[in-house]
Amino acid sequence: MSRPAAIAAKKEKDVNSKLHYTLVYLRQHWQLYVLFMLPAFALTIIFRYIPMGGVLIAFQDYNPFRGILGSEWVGFKHFSRFLSSPDFLRYLVNTLKLSVFGLLWGFPAPILLAFLLNRILSSSIKQKIQLVLYMPNFISVIVLCGIVRILLAPTGMINMLLGTNWNLMTMPSAFRTIYIASGIWQGAGWGSIIYTAALSNASKELKEAAVIDGANIIQQIQVVEWPAIKDTVMIQFIMQVGNIMSVGFEKAYALQTDLNMEASEIISTYVYKRGLLDGDYGFSTAVGLFNTVINVILLISMNALAKKVNDGKGIY
Repeated sequence: MSRPAAIAAKKEKDVNSKLHYTLVYLRQHWQLYVLFMLPAFALTIIFRYIPMGGVLIAFQDYNPFRGILGSEWVGFKHFSRFLSSPDFLRYLVNTLKLSVFGLLWGFPAPILLAFLLNRILSSSIKQKIQLVLYMPNFISVIVLCGIVRILLAPTGMINMLLGTNWNLMTMPSAFRTIYIASGIWQGAGWGSIIYTAALSNASKELKEAAVIDGANIIQQIQVVEWPAIKDTVMIQFIMQVGNIMSVGFEKAYALQTDLNMEASEIISTYVYKRGLLDGDYGFSTAVGLFNTVINVILLISMNALAKKVNDGKGIY
């Protein structure tokens, strides 16, 4: 037998041996694994799968006193009611504008931050900058919206710097910019963590060779750093496209005023008002289910498209 074949046979034997010992260990200590896995399994079933039964409310004229099994079945009445509503297109367009523009402006921000952080050679300076960038993520959404309202008030800092007295929170045309910009400020630093970690896998030898060959920063990113994070970027993009209809309810509702309702009323805030405030549970569940179905369709479509342009690699 040749030497390469002998080495390959030895490696295969070692792998089989490790697998055998692992299976023997699992068989001997299966109670320990069950003990650790049972709480997670139980929590997943209770809080993830059992609530799915509530989807039936979307097809019923739901009465809380009668329950799901006792409420009248109305089929697709709530769906047709929502789709034929004169405000349906406005809510849908507002939701899509917030999510699509937020994706276009917000998705590249953590990637660019990761590239910039990767160029800082001093680890102590890099850690201090990262700490400052990560801090906004730990601010409550409601607190963030309070800060935004104070800054953009007629007597706030922004108007003082511009020498104006605009009430930006009452302008529908300004709502989208405020929502997206505050989201980038809050989440870009935290979102860059995964890309910074992926960049640590970039070949330092290849980067040094590129520098010696006279490659500029853009060429170094293109040849060395981008290939290291390309798959991560693709997966994150697919996941965000799959959530394109799931615009954060809390922030949109907290930034909403009576005067900017034309741009700030989205599907999730509409569901909240109709479901919890008006008590129309069946209708609000139908609207939420419609939202979820669109997200699933977008996720599957985007994953199929990504596989075609990324050598068959996707999230599944």
